[in-house]
Amino acid sequence: MATKAIIGLLFVFLQFATICEAITLSTNSRWIIDQGTGKRVKLTCANWAAHMEPMLPEGLEKKPVSYIASQIAKLGFNCVRLTWATYMFTRPEYVNLKVSESLDRYSLAAAKAGIGKNNAQFLEMSVIDVQKAVVGELGKNNLMVVLDNTVSMPTWCCSDDDGNGFWGDKYFAVDEWLQGLTAVARAYKGNPAVVAMSLRNELRGKGQNLLDWYRYMKAGAQTVHTENPDFLIVVSGTSYDSDLSFLKLTDFEIGINNKIVFEAHWYTFGTGADKWEAQTNNLCADFTKTAQRNYLFLTSQYHAYPLFLSEFGIDQRGTNEADNRYISCLLAAVAEIDIDWALWAFQGSYIFREGKPDVDEAYGVMNFNWDAPRNPGFVDRLQILRQTNQVADSKNPSYYIMLHPQSGQCVQIGNTNNVLLANCKTASRWDQHEDGGLMKLSGSSLCLAVAGDGGAASVSGNCRSKWKYVSSSGLQLAAQDGMGKYFCLEMNGSDHSTVITKKCLCVGDDLRDFSTCADNPEVQWFKLVPANEP
Repeated sequence: MATKAIIGLLFVFLQFATICEAITLSTNSRWIIDQGTGKRVKLTCANWAAHMEPMLPEGLEKKPVSYIASQIAKLGFNCVRLTWATYMFTRPEYVNLKVSESLDRYSLAAAKAGIGKNNAQFLEMSVIDVQKAVVGELGKNNLMVVLDNTVSMPTWCCSDDDGNGFWGDKYFAVDEWLQGLTAVARAYKGNPAVVAMSLRNELRGKGQNLLDWYRYMKAGAQTVHTENPDFLIVVSGTSYDSDLSFLKLTDFEIGINNKIVFEAHWYTFGTGADKWEAQTNNLCADFTKTAQRNYLFLTSQYHAYPLFLSEFGIDQRGTNEADNRYISCLLAAVAEIDIDWALWAFQGSYIFREGKPDVDEAYGVMNFNWDAPRNPGFVDRLQILRQTNQVADSKNPSYYIMLHPQSGQCVQIGNTNNVLLANCKTASRWDQHEDGGLMKLSGSSLCLAVAGDGGAASVSGNCRSKWKYVSSSGLQLAAQDGMGKYFCLEMNGSDHSTVITKKCLCVGDDLRDFSTCADNPEVQWFKLVPANEP
Protein backbone atom coordinates (compact mmCIF):
# COMPACT_ATOMS: atom_id res chain seq x y z
CA MET A 1 0.00 0.00 0.00
CA ALA A 2 1.28 3.47 -0.85
CA THR A 3 2.60 5.60 2.00
CA LYS A 4 -0.03 8.32 1.40
CA ALA A 5 -2.81 5.76 1.54
CA ILE A 6 -1.49 4.40 4.84
CA ILE A 7 -1.34 7.91 6.26
CA GLY A 8 -4.87 8.51 5.04
CA LEU A 9 -6.25 5.41 6.73
CA LEU A 10 -4.41 6.33 9.93
CA PHE A 11 -6.06 9.75 9.73
CA VAL A 12 -9.50 8.09 9.58
CA PHE A 13 -8.64 5.92 12.59
CA LEU A 14 -7.49 8.93 14.59
CA GLN A 15 -10.70 10.77 13.75
CA PHE A 16 -12.77 7.98 15.26
CA ALA A 17 -10.49 7.73 18.26
CA THR A 18 -10.96 11.37 19.22
CA ILE A 19 -14.75 11.60 18.93
CA CYS A 20 -16.54 12.21 22.20
CA GLU A 21 -18.85 9.45 23.31
CA ALA A 22 -22.23 10.14 21.71
CA ILE A 23 -25.75 9.48 22.80
CA THR A 24 -28.23 7.11 21.24
CA LEU A 25 -31.35 8.85 20.03
CA SER A 26 -34.91 7.60 20.12
CA THR A 27 -38.34 9.22 19.90
CA ASN A 28 -41.13 9.89 22.37
CA SER A 29 -44.34 11.20 20.86
CA ARG A 30 -43.31 14.19 18.70
CA TRP A 31 -39.86 14.59 20.24
CA ILE A 32 -36.38 13.23 19.56
CA ILE A 33 -34.88 12.21 22.88
CA ASP A 34 -31.73 10.85 24.47
CA GLN A 35 -32.62 7.18 24.82
CA GLY A 36 -30.72 6.98 28.11
CA THR A 37 -32.12 10.00 29.94
CA GLY A 38 -35.42 10.60 28.14
CA LYS A 39 -34.52 14.28 27.74
CA ARG A 40 -35.12 16.09 24.48
CA VAL A 41 -32.30 16.45 21.94
CA LYS A 42 -33.06 19.09 19.32
CA LEU A 43 -31.36 18.77 15.92
CA THR A 44 -30.26 22.18 14.62
CA CYS A 45 -28.39 21.20 11.50
CA ALA A 46 -26.66 22.55 8.45
CA ASN A 47 -26.82 20.66 5.16
CA TRP A 48 -23.41 19.84 3.69
CA ALA A 49 -23.59 18.47 0.16
CA ALA A 50 -21.41 15.50 -0.81
CA HIS A 51 -23.57 13.68 -3.38
CA MET A 52 -22.45 15.09 -6.71
CA GLU A 53 -20.12 13.68 -9.37
CA PRO A 54 -16.80 13.95 -7.47
CA MET A 55 -18.51 12.31 -4.44
CA LEU A 56 -16.71 14.62 -2.03
CA PRO A 57 -18.00 16.98 0.63
CA GLU A 58 -17.92 20.43 -0.91
CA GLY A 59 -15.24 22.92 0.09
CA LEU A 60 -12.37 20.53 0.73
CA GLU A 61 -10.50 22.27 -2.08
CA LYS A 62 -11.01 25.64 -0.38
CA LYS A 63 -10.31 24.98 3.31
CA PRO A 64 -8.97 22.25 5.62
CA VAL A 65 -11.65 19.88 6.88
CA SER A 66 -10.84 20.86 10.46
CA TYR A 67 -11.59 24.50 9.65
CA ILE A 68 -14.91 23.69 7.97
CA ALA A 69 -16.10 21.48 10.83
CA SER A 70 -15.10 24.06 13.43
CA GLN A 71 -16.98 26.80 11.55
CA ILE A 72 -20.18 24.72 11.51
CA ALA A 73 -19.99 24.39 15.29
CA LYS A 74 -18.91 28.02 15.80
CA LEU A 75 -21.94 29.29 13.90
CA GLY A 76 -24.29 27.53 16.32
CA PHE A 77 -25.24 24.32 14.53
CA ASN A 78 -25.13 21.07 16.50
CA CYS A 79 -25.62 18.72 13.58
CA VAL A 80 -24.81 18.15 9.89
CA ARG A 81 -27.08 16.56 7.30
CA LEU A 82 -24.39 15.06 5.07
CA THR A 83 -25.61 13.91 1.66
CA TRP A 84 -24.44 10.83 -0.26
CA ALA A 85 -25.14 8.92 -3.47
CA THR A 86 -26.07 5.22 -3.59
CA TYR A 87 -23.60 4.27 -6.35
CA MET A 88 -20.70 5.38 -4.18
CA PHE A 89 -21.37 2.35 -1.99
CA THR A 90 -22.74 -0.17 -4.49
CA ARG A 91 -20.70 -0.03 -7.70
CA PRO A 92 -17.07 -1.17 -7.92
CA GLU A 93 -16.07 1.70 -10.20
CA TYR A 94 -17.10 4.11 -7.42
CA VAL A 95 -16.41 2.14 -4.22
CA ASN A 96 -12.65 1.96 -4.73
CA LEU A 97 -12.22 5.27 -6.54
CA LYS A 98 -9.47 7.49 -5.16
CA VAL A 99 -10.08 11.19 -4.75
CA SER A 100 -7.41 12.08 -7.31
CA GLU A 101 -8.98 9.70 -9.82
CA SER A 102 -12.46 11.06 -9.17
CA LEU A 103 -11.31 14.62 -9.84
CA ASP A 104 -9.35 13.61 -12.94
CA ARG A 105 -12.51 12.11 -14.46
CA TYR A 106 -13.93 15.61 -14.75
CA SER A 107 -10.64 17.44 -15.47
CA LEU A 108 -10.84 19.26 -12.16
CA ALA A 109 -7.17 20.19 -11.94
CA ALA A 110 -7.77 23.33 -9.87
CA ALA A 111 -9.86 21.44 -7.31
CA LYS A 112 -7.22 18.73 -7.16
CA ALA A 113 -4.53 21.32 -6.47
CA GLY A 114 -6.75 22.92 -3.82
CA ILE A 115 -7.27 19.62 -2.01
CA GLY A 116 -3.55 18.99 -2.29
CA LYS A 117 -2.96 22.30 -0.51
CA ASN A 118 -5.69 22.12 2.12
CA ASN A 119 -6.32 18.39 2.66
CA ALA A 120 -3.37 16.60 1.09
CA GLN A 121 -4.05 13.45 3.12
CA PHE A 122 -7.23 12.90 1.11
CA LEU A 123 -5.88 12.74 -2.45
CA GLU A 124 -4.90 9.06 -2.42
CA MET A 125 -7.73 7.92 -0.17
CA SER A 126 -10.94 6.43 -1.53
CA VAL A 127 -13.98 8.68 -1.66
CA ILE A 128 -15.63 6.46 0.98
CA ASP A 129 -12.67 6.80 3.35
CA VAL A 130 -12.73 10.58 2.89
CA GLN A 131 -16.41 10.62 3.84
CA LYS A 132 -15.55 8.65 6.98
CA ALA A 133 -12.75 11.06 7.81
CA VAL A 134 -15.07 14.04 7.39
CA VAL A 135 -17.66 12.42 9.66
CA GLY A 136 -14.88 11.84 12.18
CA GLU A 137 -13.89 15.50 12.10
CA LEU A 138 -17.50 16.52 12.64
CA GLY A 139 -17.60 14.22 15.65
CA LYS A 140 -14.46 15.85 17.04
CA ASN A 141 -16.39 19.10 17.03
CA ASN A 142 -19.32 17.48 18.90
CA LEU A 143 -21.51 17.67 15.83
CA MET A 144 -24.10 14.96 15.24
CA VAL A 145 -24.42 13.59 11.70
CA VAL A 146 -27.51 12.62 9.72
CA LEU A 147 -26.53 10.70 6.56
CA ASP A 148 -28.95 11.52 3.77
CA ASN A 149 -29.35 9.33 0.67
CA THR A 150 -29.93 12.13 -1.83
CA VAL A 151 -29.56 10.38 -5.21
CA SER A 152 -28.50 7.06 -6.68
CA MET A 153 -26.26 8.25 -9.51
CA PRO A 154 -24.01 11.08 -8.27
CA THR A 155 -25.39 14.31 -9.70
CA TRP A 156 -27.10 17.58 -8.77
CA CYS A 157 -30.57 17.14 -7.34
CA CYS A 158 -33.35 17.47 -8.39
CA SER A 159 -35.75 17.39 -11.35
CA ASP A 160 -38.74 15.29 -12.34
CA ASP A 161 -36.87 13.48 -15.12
CA ASP A 162 -33.32 13.08 -13.76
CA GLY A 163 -33.77 9.32 -13.28
CA ASN A 164 -33.26 9.57 -9.51
CA GLY A 165 -36.77 10.56 -8.47
CA PHE A 166 -38.76 7.45 -7.55
CA TRP A 167 -38.28 3.70 -7.27
CA GLY A 168 -38.20 2.21 -10.75
CA ASP A 169 -36.65 5.29 -12.38
CA LYS A 170 -33.61 4.80 -14.59
CA TYR A 171 -31.06 5.11 -11.78
CA PHE A 172 -33.27 4.15 -8.85
CA ALA A 173 -33.46 0.36 -8.55
CA VAL A 174 -35.00 -0.92 -5.33
CA ASP A 175 -32.48 -3.70 -4.67
CA GLU A 176 -29.49 -1.46 -5.25
CA TRP A 177 -30.96 1.24 -3.03
CA LEU A 178 -31.42 -1.28 -0.21
CA GLN A 179 -27.88 -2.51 -0.82
CA GLY A 180 -26.60 1.04 -0.42
CA LEU A 181 -28.55 1.61 2.79
CA THR A 182 -27.13 -1.62 4.20
CA ALA A 183 -23.57 -0.67 3.27
CA VAL A 184 -23.81 2.78 4.87
CA ALA A 185 -25.54 1.54 8.03
CA ARG A 186 -22.81 -1.10 8.35
CA ALA A 187 -19.97 1.34 7.62
CA TYR A 188 -21.04 3.66 10.45
CA LYS A 189 -22.10 1.09 12.99
CA GLY A 190 -20.44 2.04 16.26
CA ASN A 191 -19.47 5.49 15.01
CA PRO A 192 -20.64 7.81 17.79
CA ALA A 193 -21.01 10.86 15.53
CA VAL A 194 -23.71 9.36 13.30
CA VAL A 195 -27.14 9.45 14.91
CA ALA A 196 -29.51 8.98 11.97
CA MET A 197 -29.94 7.93 8.35
CA SER A 198 -32.40 9.52 5.96
CA LEU A 199 -33.80 6.97 3.52
CA ARG A 200 -34.21 9.16 0.41
CA ASN A 201 -34.27 12.81 -0.50
CA GLU A 202 -37.12 14.49 -2.41
CA LEU A 203 -39.11 11.68 -4.01
CA ARG A 204 -40.72 13.02 -7.17
CA GLY A 205 -41.72 12.48 -10.78
CA LYS A 206 -44.46 10.77 -12.77
CA GLY A 207 -43.86 7.39 -11.15
CA GLN A 208 -44.90 8.51 -7.66
CA ASN A 209 -47.55 6.36 -6.01
CA LEU A 210 -48.44 5.68 -2.40
CA LEU A 211 -48.51 1.88 -2.68
CA ASP A 212 -44.82 1.85 -3.53
CA TRP A 213 -44.07 4.60 -1.03
CA TYR A 214 -45.38 2.55 1.89
CA ARG A 215 -43.85 -0.69 0.61
CA TYR A 216 -40.35 0.60 -0.02
CA MET A 217 -40.07 3.10 2.81
CA LYS A 218 -40.95 0.31 5.24
CA ALA A 219 -38.43 -1.98 3.54
CA GLY A 220 -35.74 0.70 3.78
CA ALA A 221 -36.50 1.42 7.41
CA GLN A 222 -36.34 -2.26 8.32
CA THR A 223 -33.09 -2.65 6.39
CA VAL A 224 -31.37 0.17 8.26
CA HIS A 225 -32.75 -0.92 11.63
CA THR A 226 -31.68 -4.52 11.16
CA GLU A 227 -28.14 -3.44 10.30
CA ASN A 228 -27.91 -0.69 12.92
CA PRO A 229 -30.70 -0.53 15.52
CA ASP A 230 -29.21 2.57 17.19
CA PHE A 231 -29.91 4.91 14.29
CA LEU A 232 -32.91 7.14 13.94
CA ILE A 233 -34.53 6.55 10.55
CA VAL A 234 -35.68 9.64 8.68
CA VAL A 235 -38.57 9.10 6.27
CA SER A 236 -39.32 11.60 3.49
CA GLY A 237 -42.58 12.40 1.75
CA THR A 238 -43.57 12.78 -1.88
CA SER A 239 -43.61 15.76 -4.27
CA TYR A 240 -40.08 16.90 -3.47
CA ASP A 241 -40.60 16.13 0.20
CA SER A 242 -43.45 18.60 0.48
CA ASP A 243 -46.31 16.15 1.16
CA LEU A 244 -46.94 13.71 3.99
CA SER A 245 -50.67 14.39 4.16
CA PHE A 246 -51.50 10.77 3.31
CA LEU A 247 -50.33 9.76 6.80
CA LYS A 248 -53.62 11.18 8.10
CA LEU A 249 -55.39 8.23 6.50
CA THR A 250 -52.84 5.41 6.63
CA ASP A 251 -50.30 5.28 9.44
CA PHE A 252 -46.67 4.18 9.04
CA GLU A 253 -46.64 1.31 11.51
CA ILE A 254 -43.69 -1.09 11.32
CA GLY A 255 -42.93 -1.96 14.94
CA ILE A 256 -39.92 0.35 15.32
CA ASN A 257 -41.79 3.63 15.52
CA ASN A 258 -39.64 4.85 18.41
CA LYS A 259 -36.91 5.23 15.77
CA ILE A 260 -38.96 6.89 13.03
CA VAL A 261 -38.73 10.61 12.21
CA PHE A 262 -40.51 12.20 9.25
CA GLU A 263 -38.93 14.95 7.21
CA ALA A 264 -40.20 17.77 5.00
CA HIS A 265 -38.84 20.62 2.88
CA TRP A 266 -40.24 24.15 2.80
CA TYR A 267 -39.15 26.62 0.10
CA THR A 268 -40.86 29.44 -1.79
CA PHE A 269 -39.85 28.24 -5.26
CA GLY A 270 -42.28 29.23 -7.99
CA THR A 271 -43.73 32.26 -6.19
CA GLY A 272 -42.27 35.48 -7.55
CA ALA A 273 -41.19 38.54 -5.62
CA ASP A 274 -43.94 40.63 -7.22
CA LYS A 275 -46.62 38.45 -5.65
CA TRP A 276 -44.93 38.44 -2.23
CA GLU A 277 -44.56 42.22 -2.37
CA ALA A 278 -48.25 42.73 -3.16
CA GLN A 279 -49.76 40.03 -0.93
CA THR A 280 -47.32 39.37 1.90
CA ASN A 281 -49.92 38.61 4.58
CA ASN A 282 -52.08 36.47 2.31
CA LEU A 283 -49.16 34.47 0.94
CA CYS A 284 -47.78 33.85 4.42
CA ALA A 285 -51.20 32.60 5.48
CA ASP A 286 -51.49 30.35 2.42
CA PHE A 287 -47.96 28.94 2.78
CA THR A 288 -48.44 28.23 6.47
CA LYS A 289 -51.80 26.55 5.92
CA THR A 290 -50.31 24.39 3.17
CA ALA A 291 -47.41 23.39 5.41
CA GLN A 292 -49.86 22.58 8.22
CA ARG A 293 -52.00 20.48 5.91
CA ASN A 294 -49.08 18.63 4.33
CA TYR A 295 -46.67 17.96 7.20
CA LEU A 296 -46.84 20.25 10.25
CA PHE A 297 -49.96 18.37 11.37
CA LEU A 298 -47.67 15.50 12.39
CA THR A 299 -46.67 17.44 15.52
CA SER A 300 -50.23 17.68 16.81
CA GLN A 301 -51.49 15.61 19.72
CA TYR A 302 -53.54 13.50 17.32
CA HIS A 303 -50.51 12.30 15.35
CA ALA A 304 -47.46 13.20 17.45
CA TYR A 305 -44.49 12.15 15.32
CA PRO A 306 -41.16 13.97 15.30
CA LEU A 307 -40.88 16.21 12.24
CA PHE A 308 -37.48 17.20 10.85
CA LEU A 309 -37.59 20.23 8.53
CA SER A 310 -34.53 18.93 6.73
CA GLU A 311 -34.34 21.67 4.10
CA PHE A 312 -35.29 25.32 4.02
CA GLY A 313 -33.27 28.37 3.07
CA ILE A 314 -32.94 31.61 1.17
CA ASP A 315 -30.66 33.46 -1.21
CA GLN A 316 -28.32 34.91 1.39
CA ARG A 317 -27.21 37.79 -0.81
CA GLY A 318 -30.46 39.47 0.28
CA THR A 319 -31.53 40.36 -3.26
CA ASN A 320 -34.46 37.92 -3.56
CA GLU A 321 -37.46 39.70 -2.04
CA ALA A 322 -39.65 36.59 -2.22
CA ASP A 323 -37.09 34.74 -0.11
CA ASN A 324 -36.73 37.65 2.29
CA ARG A 325 -40.43 37.72 3.10
CA TYR A 326 -41.03 33.98 3.06
CA ILE A 327 -38.29 33.31 5.59
CA SER A 328 -39.92 35.56 8.22
CA CYS A 329 -43.17 33.66 7.73
CA LEU A 330 -41.36 30.33 8.05
CA LEU A 331 -39.43 31.38 11.17
CA ALA A 332 -42.67 32.30 12.91
CA ALA A 333 -44.32 28.96 12.10
CA VAL A 334 -41.29 26.80 12.88
CA ALA A 335 -40.49 28.61 16.13
CA GLU A 336 -44.06 28.10 17.35
CA ILE A 337 -43.87 24.31 17.11
CA ASP A 338 -40.14 24.08 17.92
CA ILE A 339 -39.27 21.33 15.44
CA ASP A 340 -35.88 19.94 14.47
CA TRP A 341 -34.37 21.42 11.30
CA ALA A 342 -31.52 21.58 8.80
CA LEU A 343 -30.71 24.74 6.85
CA TRP A 344 -29.88 24.51 3.15
CA ALA A 345 -26.99 24.93 2.98
CA PHE A 346 -23.58 25.33 4.59
CA GLN A 347 -21.45 25.10 1.45
CA GLY A 348 -20.47 28.36 -0.21
CA SER A 349 -19.51 26.71 -3.47
CA TYR A 350 -19.42 23.42 -5.38
CA ILE A 351 -16.42 21.59 -6.80
CA PHE A 352 -18.52 20.60 -9.82
CA ARG A 353 -22.20 21.27 -10.41
CA GLU A 354 -24.28 20.65 -13.52
CA GLY A 355 -21.22 20.40 -15.75
CA LYS A 356 -19.44 23.49 -14.42
CA PRO A 357 -16.48 23.69 -12.02
CA ASP A 358 -16.22 25.96 -8.98
CA VAL A 359 -19.84 27.12 -8.82
CA ASP A 360 -21.15 29.64 -6.26
CA GLU A 361 -24.01 28.70 -3.91
CA ALA A 362 -26.14 31.76 -3.17
CA TYR A 363 -28.00 29.84 -0.45
CA GLY A 364 -24.72 28.99 1.26
CA VAL A 365 -23.93 30.04 4.82
CA MET A 366 -20.27 30.38 3.84
CA ASN A 367 -19.11 32.76 1.13
CA PHE A 368 -17.63 31.59 -2.16
CA ASN A 369 -14.11 31.32 -0.73
CA TRP A 370 -15.30 29.75 2.55
CA ASP A 371 -13.54 32.57 4.44
CA ALA A 372 -16.53 33.79 6.44
CA PRO A 373 -20.32 33.69 6.58
CA ARG A 374 -21.93 35.15 3.48
CA ASN A 375 -24.60 36.90 5.55
CA PRO A 376 -23.87 36.91 9.31
CA GLY A 377 -27.15 38.70 10.01
CA PHE A 378 -29.15 35.79 8.63
CA VAL A 379 -27.33 33.27 10.80
CA ASP A 380 -28.11 35.46 13.81
CA ARG A 381 -31.82 35.40 12.92
CA LEU A 382 -31.86 31.65 13.59
CA GLN A 383 -31.25 32.10 17.32
CA ILE A 384 -34.85 31.28 18.30
CA LEU A 385 -34.67 28.07 16.25
CA ARG A 386 -31.38 27.02 17.84
CA GLN A 387 -32.92 27.24 21.31
CA THR A 388 -34.80 24.32 22.81
CA ASN A 389 -38.00 26.11 23.78
CA GLN A 390 -40.15 23.08 24.59
CA VAL A 391 -39.09 20.07 26.63
CA ALA A 392 -40.18 16.52 25.90
CA ASP A 393 -41.91 15.69 29.19
CA SER A 394 -44.22 18.69 29.41
CA LYS A 395 -47.65 18.80 27.78
CA ASN A 396 -48.46 22.51 28.13
CA PRO A 397 -46.34 25.65 27.82
CA SER A 398 -45.55 27.47 31.06
CA TYR A 399 -44.86 30.81 29.36
CA TYR A 400 -44.46 32.48 25.96
CA ILE A 401 -41.67 34.37 24.21
CA MET A 402 -42.59 37.15 21.78
CA LEU A 403 -40.57 36.81 18.55
CA HIS A 404 -40.09 39.46 15.89
CA PRO A 405 -39.26 37.14 12.95
CA GLN A 406 -38.00 39.84 10.56
CA SER A 407 -35.15 40.71 12.94
CA GLY A 408 -34.89 37.32 14.61
CA GLN A 409 -34.95 39.06 18.00
CA CYS A 410 -37.38 38.77 20.87
CA VAL A 411 -39.23 41.24 23.07
CA GLN A 412 -37.55 42.22 26.33
CA ILE A 413 -38.85 44.71 28.88
CA GLY A 414 -36.34 47.44 29.73
CA ASN A 415 -35.58 49.13 33.05
CA THR A 416 -38.14 51.86 32.40
CA ASN A 417 -40.83 49.37 31.34
CA ASN A 418 -40.12 50.18 27.68
CA VAL A 419 -40.32 47.40 25.08
CA LEU A 420 -37.03 46.38 23.46
CA LEU A 421 -35.87 43.82 20.91
CA ALA A 422 -32.98 41.71 22.17
CA ASN A 423 -31.45 38.25 22.11
CA CYS A 424 -34.10 35.55 22.53
CA LYS A 425 -32.12 33.92 25.34
CA THR A 426 -32.94 36.88 27.56
CA ALA A 427 -36.50 37.40 26.29
CA SER A 428 -39.23 38.46 28.69
CA ARG A 429 -41.90 35.90 29.48
CA TRP A 430 -45.59 36.35 28.83
CA ASP A 431 -48.69 34.55 30.02
CA GLN A 432 -50.87 32.75 27.53
CA HIS A 433 -52.79 35.27 25.47
CA GLU A 434 -56.37 34.88 24.36
CA ASP A 435 -57.22 36.74 21.17
CA GLY A 436 -58.83 40.02 22.15
CA GLY A 437 -57.52 39.85 25.72
CA LEU A 438 -54.80 41.38 27.85
CA MET A 439 -51.10 40.74 27.14
CA LYS A 440 -49.74 40.09 30.63
CA LEU A 441 -46.09 39.88 31.65
CA SER A 442 -45.51 36.55 33.39
CA GLY A 443 -45.22 36.71 37.17
CA SER A 444 -46.21 40.35 37.18
CA SER A 445 -49.22 42.64 37.33
CA LEU A 446 -47.94 44.55 34.29
CA CYS A 447 -49.62 44.45 30.88
CA LEU A 448 -48.60 45.55 27.41
CA ALA A 449 -50.07 48.96 26.59
CA VAL A 450 -50.85 50.57 23.24
CA ALA A 451 -49.23 53.99 22.76
CA GLY A 452 -50.93 55.61 19.77
CA ASP A 453 -49.43 56.32 16.36
CA GLY A 454 -45.64 56.28 16.73
CA GLY A 455 -45.60 56.08 20.51
CA ALA A 456 -43.19 53.84 22.41
CA ALA A 457 -44.78 50.59 23.52
CA SER A 458 -44.51 49.87 27.23
CA VAL A 459 -45.89 47.75 30.04
CA SER A 460 -47.84 49.23 32.93
CA GLY A 461 -50.16 48.33 35.77
CA ASN A 462 -53.03 50.00 33.93
CA CYS A 463 -54.26 46.88 32.14
CA ARG A 464 -56.71 48.23 29.60
CA SER A 465 -55.21 47.41 26.19
CA LYS A 466 -56.75 44.31 24.70
CA TRP A 467 -54.71 42.78 21.90
CA LYS A 468 -56.07 40.89 18.94
CA TYR A 469 -54.47 39.26 15.92
CA VAL A 470 -55.20 41.11 12.71
CA SER A 471 -54.47 40.26 9.05
CA SER A 472 -54.66 36.85 7.46
CA SER A 473 -51.07 36.11 8.48
CA GLY A 474 -52.12 36.11 12.16
CA LEU A 475 -48.85 37.86 12.95
CA GLN A 476 -49.90 41.46 13.55
CA LEU A 477 -50.97 42.30 17.12
CA ALA A 478 -53.28 45.32 17.46
CA ALA A 479 -55.04 47.11 20.30
CA GLN A 480 -57.30 50.16 20.49
CA ASP A 481 -56.29 53.46 21.98
CA GLY A 482 -58.64 55.66 23.99
CA MET A 483 -60.22 56.98 20.78
CA GLY A 484 -61.09 53.49 19.55
CA LYS A 485 -58.44 53.40 16.82
CA TYR A 486 -56.36 50.26 16.30
CA PHE A 487 -52.56 50.36 16.35
CA CYS A 488 -50.11 47.51 15.79
CA LEU A 489 -46.83 46.66 17.44
CA GLU A 490 -43.94 47.60 15.13
CA MET A 491 -40.15 47.48 15.21
CA ASN A 492 -38.88 51.04 15.40
CA GLY A 493 -37.31 51.80 12.04
CA SER A 494 -34.99 54.42 13.46
CA ASP A 495 -33.09 52.16 15.83
CA HIS A 496 -34.35 48.57 15.17
CA SER A 497 -34.05 47.89 18.90
CA THR A 498 -37.25 49.36 20.36
CA VAL A 499 -40.93 48.62 19.74
CA ILE A 500 -43.53 51.27 18.98
CA THR A 501 -47.20 51.16 18.03
CA LYS A 502 -48.25 52.35 14.58
CA LYS A 503 -51.22 52.27 12.26
CA CYS A 504 -51.57 48.68 11.09
CA LEU A 505 -50.09 48.01 7.66
CA CYS A 506 -51.99 46.31 4.84
CA VAL A 507 -55.28 46.19 6.74
CA GLY A 508 -58.11 48.73 6.81
CA ASP A 509 -59.81 50.36 9.77
CA ASP A 510 -62.13 47.35 9.74
CA LEU A 511 -58.99 45.18 10.18
CA ARG A 512 -59.61 43.34 6.92
CA ASP A 513 -56.73 42.63 4.56
CA PHE A 514 -56.18 44.83 1.55
CA SER A 515 -56.36 42.80 -1.66
CA THR A 516 -52.94 44.20 -2.56
CA CYS A 517 -50.56 46.29 -0.48
CA ALA A 518 -47.38 48.17 -1.36
CA ASP A 519 -46.22 48.26 2.28
CA ASN A 520 -44.23 45.48 3.89
CA PRO A 521 -46.09 44.31 7.02
CA GLU A 522 -43.16 42.16 8.23
CA VAL A 523 -42.00 45.03 10.41
CA GLN A 524 -45.23 44.50 12.41
CA TRP A 525 -45.06 40.72 12.61
CA PHE A 526 -44.79 39.30 16.11
CA LYS A 527 -45.26 35.70 17.20
CA LEU A 528 -45.92 34.28 20.66
CA VAL A 529 -43.69 31.22 20.94
CA PRO A 530 -44.67 28.65 23.60
CA ALA A 531 -41.93 27.53 25.97
CA ASN A 532 -41.41 25.30 29.00
CA GLU A 533 -38.96 25.28 31.85
CA PRO A 534 -36.01 22.98 31.00
